[in-house]
Amino acid sequence: MNVKELRHLYATGIREFGSIDLSEANLRDMNLSGVNLSGAKLNVVNFSGANLSEVNLNGAKLNVARLSAANLTRAKLNRASLNVANLIRANLSHAELTESLLIRAELVRAQLSHANLSGSNLDSTDLREATLRSANLSYCNLSEANLRDVILTDAILEQVILSGADLSRADLSGANLREADLSQANLSRANLSGADLRGANLRWTDLSGATLRWADLSDAKFSGANLMAADLSGANLVNASLVHADLSKTRLIRAEWGGADLTGAILTGAKLYGVSRSGLKTRGISCDWVDLSPEGDQSQIYRLTPEKTQTFFNETPPTIQITIDAPFNLSANLALAALYHQIDQVYPTLSHPPNIKISSRRTYLTFQIDRNEQLFMMAYGATLPFQDHTIIERHLMGLFQTIRKDDSLQLNAENAQHLRQVGSSLISTINRLKPLKLNRHQGLPEEAINFLNAPTYTVITNSRNTTLDIYHNPNFGRGNVQRSSEKDSSSSVERLTLPPTNIVMQFLSVLF
Repeated sequence: MNVKELRHLYATGIREFGSIDLSEANLRDMNLSGVNLSGAKLNVVNFSGANLSEVNLNGAKLNVARLSAANLTRAKLNRASLNVANLIRANLSHAELTESLLIRAELVRAQLSHANLSGSNLDSTDLREATLRSANLSYCNLSEANLRDVILTDAILEQVILSGADLSRADLSGANLREADLSQANLSRANLSGADLRGANLRWTDLSGATLRWADLSDAKFSGANLMAADLSGANLVNASLVHADLSKTRLIRAEWGGADLTGAILTGAKLYGVSRSGLKTRGISCDWVDLSPEGDQSQIYRLTPEKTQTFFNETPPTIQITIDAPFNLSANLALAALYHQIDQVYPTLSHPPNIKISSRRTYLTFQIDRNEQLFMMAYGATLPFQDHTIIERHLMGLFQTIRKDDSLQLNAENAQHLRQVGSSLISTINRLKPLKLNRHQGLPEEAINFLNAPTYTVITNSRNTTLDIYHNPNFGRGNVQRSSEKDSSSSVERLTLPPTNIVMQFLSVLF
C-alpha cells in the first residue's frame, strides 16, 4: 500500500491498517487520528506535523522516524520502537508508551504530561525542556539522558535509572523518586522541593545549588555527592549516608538527620539553625564554621576548631523537664493543652508539645528545644500553667541578676553581649505573657487546678548534657502536704539558694 491509497481509504472511513509497511513514506501533516497501526513498519517515515491523536501504534517500528510537532495525544505506543526518532515538540500528553524503546530519541520541548512510559528504555534520549507533569516513568532507563530544564513536577520515577543523566535546572518538585538511581547525575540548580527520594542512590551526584526543601531523603545514599549551597530546609535526612559529601554552605535549617552518616563530609558554612546534632556519625568531618542564624544570613557565625568539631556535632537537644508531684488525669491533660495553646498564640515559644511520662504518683513533662539560647524563656513559658510559676520567675531573673552583679567575672565583649541578649529575651517573654499569668486558672475544673497547684521540680539541660536546677519546691515529695496559699509559697523564696555563679556560668558556657 502506498501513501495515496492510505489517504483514500482513510477518507472512506477505514481505520484498520495493522501490520502495514510504509517505511520511508512521507506522511507529513496527514490526518490519521484514531487509526490502528499496531505492529506497522514505519521506520524512517515522515510524520512531521501529522495528526496521530488516539492512534494505535502498539508494537510499531518507528526507528529514525520523523515525528516533530506531531499530535500524538492519547496515542498508544506500548512496546513500540522509536530509537533515534525525531519527536521534537511532539505532543504526547496522556499517551501510552510502556516498555517502549526510545534510545537516543529526540524529544526536545516535547509535551508528555500524564504520559505513561513505565518500563521504557530512553538511554541517552534528548528531553531538554520537555514537559512531563504527572508522567509515569517508573522503572525506565534514562541513563545518560539529557533532561536539562525538563519539567517533571509530580511525576512518578520510582526505581528509575538516571545514572549519568543531565537534570540541571530540572523541575522535579513533588516527584516520586523512591529508590531511583541518580548516581553521577547532574542535578545542579534542580528543584526537588517536596520530592520523595527515600532510599535513592545519589552517589557522586552534583546537587550544587539544588532546592530540596521538605524533600524526603531518608535512607538515601549521598556518598561523594556535591550539595554545595543546596537548600535542604526541612528535609528528612534520617539515616542518610553523606560520607565524604560536600555540604559547604548548604542550607539545612530545621532539617532532620538523626542517624545520618557524615563521615569525612565537608560542612564549612552549613546553615544549621534548628538542627539536632545528636545521633550522627561525624568521624573525620571538615568544618571551620557554621551559620546558626534563623534566616541563614550569617548573623550568627559559630567558629570551630578540630577539637571543638566533634563535640559540636554530637550534642544532645536542649530540654526542659518539669516534674509534677501529682498523678496525671484527663482534666489536667485538657487544661495543659488549652493553656499551652494560649501561650503559643500570644508568644510562640512552645512550638512542640511536651513528651509526657506518667507514674502512679508523678507526671513528667519534657520539652525539646531547638537552641540553648531559648532555654530560659522556654522554661518561663513551659512553667506558666503551674502555681509555682511565680517563684520560678523570680528564680530565673535572680540567676541573671547574680551574674550581672558578680565583678569577678571577666567576660569579653562578645560573651557579655550573648548574656545580655538571653536576659533581654527572657524579659521580653515575661512582658508578653504577663496578661495570661493573671487568669491562667480561670474556668478550670477543681481536679485540674489541684494538679496545677501541686509542687514541681524544674530542670533545664543544655546541649552538652549539663543540667541546671530552676526550681525545687520544698514540699516536693512530701506526699499530701499542700501549700495553703500563694503567699505561703512565696515566703519560701527567701530560703532558696541560687546555684553558685561558677555553676551557672559553666551551664551558660555553651553559648560562648
